[in-house]
Amino acid sequence: MIPVTKPFLPPREDYNRFLDGIWDRNWLTNNGPLVNELELQLKEHLGVNHLLFVSSGTIALQLAIKALALQGEIITTPFSYVATTTSILWEGCKPVFVDILPDKLTINPDLIEAAITEHSTAILATHVYGIPCEVEKIQKIADKHGLKVIYDAAHAFGVKVNGKSIFEFGDISTCSFHATKIFHTIEGGAVFTKDPELLKRMAYLRNFGHDGYEKFNGIGINAKNSEFHAAMGLSVLPYIEDIQKKKNSQADYYKDYLQGLHIEYPSTDHIENYNQAYFPIIFSSEENLLKSMSYLEDQAIACRRYFYPGLNQLEYTTGNCPLSDQLAKRVLCLPLYHTLTKEEQSMIARFLLRVQNN
Repeated sequence: MIPVTKPFLPPREDYNRFLDGIWDRNWLTNNGPLVNELELQLKEHLGVNHLLFVSSGTIALQLAIKALALQGEIITTPFSYVATTTSILWEGCKPVFVDILPDKLTINPDLIEAAITEHSTAILATHVYGIPCEVEKIQKIADKHGLKVIYDAAHAFGVKVNGKSIFEFGDISTCSFHATKIFHTIEGGAVFTKDPELLKRMAYLRNFGHDGYEKFNGIGINAKNSEFHAAMGLSVLPYIEDIQKKKNSQADYYKDYLQGLHIEYPSTDHIENYNQAYFPIIFSSEENLLKSMSYLEDQAIACRRYFYPGLNQLEYTTGNCPLSDQLAKRVLCLPLYHTLTKEEQSMIARFLLRVQNN
């Protein structure tokens, strides 16, 4: 079986080295030294000033919405993982969907203003597959209408825009450190902001609102993460450049081999330090996608329709986004992970070409 993804695991001795310290200290959670060390190393690696390590990318989105005290309508994208929408709903807000760009698959900024009403309070956009949204256009619109901006940057670890970390844009950016991501802590995530006061608010929110042992600063939740998860992050981080180079090389190999296949790719050539978090291909029709996917699965090769159905098509949402609806039916992500071999990639490519020629 070839999975669609497989977590990178560092050498076991790297992780064990951190476990020895955890056992010696008997400090397992509650903002331990490894959590603090991971936050420091991530800030240095990413070139950001402020971040908080949290328990998941989903809770990161919820903390962002809560910290900005958002109510009413949040303008968002239909082409993303379900957590982008459910975080909005979970926090009592209403998602208002705006269609996507055909080449980048990110939210179309030229359609945002038409969706703004007196109830709009924010824009929550996703850097899909690590492809940056048009952040400057979005910020101008937000400034003009007094809206907050949150970026779901779950896929975008390490990506840059204009020489700066992608996490530097918007009021708050969030990231997922789930096991399937290019950088992971098994489970985990982070919130990023340039505003020290927002960071302070999220720090309270992350830990039940605790302001010392016997005082509370507002309502909080348990969004902390453990020393064991931080240890995995500290073990993975030294290998991140090798992981990214390998994924970029694998993507190039796929593209060379698949030149005869009638498919398109999202536009990524313009991206600085693109991380190749996924390998999405766009078929000419849903029929061709389903035929190819079925054949691959018969050969024990997993692939995923990231992201289908569109979030505006869920039973608890609504929204008219025809381009997203169409593309969601035609996008398929092929296997891509650190230990995937060229022989396995060649086999996958040959199977796809075979389906097309039959």
